[in-house]
Amino acid sequence: MQRWRDERTAGATDVVAEELPVALRYQGTPYVVMLATPADLEDLAIGFTVSEAIVASPDEIRHVRQQATGDALEVNIDIAPPRFAELLQRQRNLTGRTGCGLCGAETVEGAIRQPPPVRAGLCVSLVALHEALQELTARQPLNERTGSVHAAAWVLPDEGIRIVREDVGRHNALDKLIGALIQSKADIASGYVIITSRASYEMVQKAATVGVQLLVAISAPTGLAVRLAETCELTLVGFARPGQHVVYSHPHRLRA
Repeated sequence: MQRWRDERTAGATDVVAEELPVALRYQGTPYVVMLATPADLEDLAIGFTVSEAIVASPDEIRHVRQQATGDALEVNIDIAPPRFAELLQRQRNLTGRTGCGLCGAETVEGAIRQPPPVRAGLCVSLVALHEALQELTARQPLNERTGSVHAAAWVLPDEGIRIVREDVGRHNALDKLIGALIQSKADIASGYVIITSRASYEMVQKAATVGVQLLVAISAPTGLAVRLAETCELTLVGFARPGQHVVYSHPHRLRA
């Protein structure tokens, strides 16, 4: 590569993030292909399966297996037979892209799914929240090298960041985090999530589906995300930067 700086051009070596097609299959049947960073794919498969309500609970995921097929990667998820029958009835053909949410849902109801309200009880101090925001910068090794990936972090109010996952796609990073939390048998509702992206409705939807009470985004939310957070009783924070943030819904979970 060539780097131009201060009106000079010089040869250089750079590190770039990898992005590969990842196919998710259920009982061997193709369901979705997404472009993702080829790491933590079992977490991705489990998180996607739960956050998209393909199963009613993680216990309905019976087996996960990944394999390479040419230039693509495949992850096969074996789920409870009744859930697989429901999945076939959806008749979806989804393609996930780096900057895209769910495409191809046949009805508005299928795309704008309404999770149940999250439970109450979480309380986070503003000091602890901003300490976690500062901590997150040092917990993104892939982004530090490439500058092109998103992160999702799970934070315990009194202990700081516990788990971080990175991916070129913001949805993928969140699903990888959810999958990692499920595999570690964490009580997801006892902590909160920080994402290094905007808070679109899909991010709120995924978070609420698994019981996250507080979602903190580095960038802005969308209007639909704010309305969904209101009805799901989730606390949504945007523009979370050192020394500032904006609370868009249910501020009672944050204290000075």
